[in-house]
Amino acid sequence: MKQDKLNRLFELLQTKIILFVGIGNALKSDDGIGIYICKSIGQTNKIKTLIVESGIEKFVGKINSINPEILILVDCTDFKEEPGFINLLPIEQIQDFTVNTHTISVKRISEFFKMKTFLLGVQPENVKFGEVFSIKVLNSADELIDKINA
Repeated sequence: MKQDKLNRLFELLQTKIILFVGIGNALKSDDGIGIYICKSIGQTNKIKTLIVESGIEKFVGKINSINPEILILVDCTDFKEEPGFINLLPIEQIQDFTVNTHTISVKRISEFFKMKTFLLGVQPENVKFGEVFSIKVLNSADELIDKINA
C-alpha cells in the first residue's frame, strides 16, 4: 500500500462526507475487488457506498444527487505493481490504469461529477473468468476494509 496517500484517505474519513463507489466485474476474479470492498464498508453519516459494477455511466445522476464532499471510485487497477498493491490517486493524476472491463474509462466519467474525485485502485493478480479473489488481493482488501471501518 502507498501508506502516505492512504493516510490521507483516513484523515478524510474523519472530516468529510465520502461516497465509495464499487466498480468492476464480479465474474472476473480480482476485477470484482472494488465491489467486494464497497459491500464490506460499514455506512455511517459520513461514509456512504454505492455498487455500480461495470456500468458507472448509468449512475452519474445518482452519484451527483448523493452529493458527497469526496467521491472515491474503488476499482481493480493495473499499476504494474505486486498483486494487492493499493494506491489512492486524485482522478486528474491517473493515466487510465484501470483494467478495461468498463464501457467508459473512470477518468473520462469523472468529468461528469461535481465533487473532488479519487481513484482507490487495487493491483489485480488475475482477471480471468471466475469468482475467487487472489489471496494477496483479498488480504490487502480486507486490511483496507478494517482500517476504513475502524
